[in-house]
Amino acid sequence: MRLSLETRGVGDVTIVRCSGRIVAGSETELLYVHVNGLTQDRTDIVLHLGDLVFIDSSGLGMLVRLLISMRKNGGDLKLCNVPPDIHKVLKMTNLNKLFDMHESEEDTISAFYRRNTTSEPMAFEGPRLLCVDPSADVLAYLRELLRRAGYNVLTNSNLHDSLILIRATQPGLVIVGPNLISSPGTQKAFRDACAQLSVLELGDEFATLDAGQAGSELLKKIQERLH
Repeated sequence: MRLSLETRGVGDVTIVRCSGRIVAGSETELLYVHVNGLTQDRTDIVLHLGDLVFIDSSGLGMLVRLLISMRKNGGDLKLCNVPPDIHKVLKMTNLNKLFDMHESEEDTISAFYRRNTTSEPMAFEGPRLLCVDPSADVLAYLRELLRRAGYNVLTNSNLHDSLILIRATQPGLVIVGPNLISSPGTQKAFRDACAQLSVLELGDEFATLDAGQAGSELLKKIQERLH
């Protein structure tokens, strides 16, 4: 079931009703471009998720990117009518504390006018992890998932700069995604550097798995590697 969007304005608030799936590829791009376009002259956005049937790790990472971008620019992104399965995913990944969620459109609009916010300062004192993946959405998801699990997280999308980070920070664990393209020399240098470290590889399927399942399995693997 492909993603479809219906948008309407309620006072100063814009509501985007999402139906279908938010998954890697055209669906995440559609929603990201649509909401980004709205933010040119609208700062308060509600995503109505009542008709959403599935979200994968890339989709959730894209929502995190939108939220962070909007808050940096003085706006906010809130969620309403979150289905139980999606709410479970957000709770499993601890991202329910990042997103401001409400049971109805009315409650969400009221929250905007009260100007409440759920953002909170956090200290990351756990082991340092370096996540390397070509997808900005996957990196956004990993960053928030792991930070909210207490880890000190660095992210990067290419091997060359990741090699610099490894040398500069000596992470306790390197999480490596698939399809990272670089020169043979850089690939060898990266492998040599990782040979001295603990490395966890993300499979090709990580970006398209159920976000809650992918996140919980990854956290379990990280705990096993670090303890």
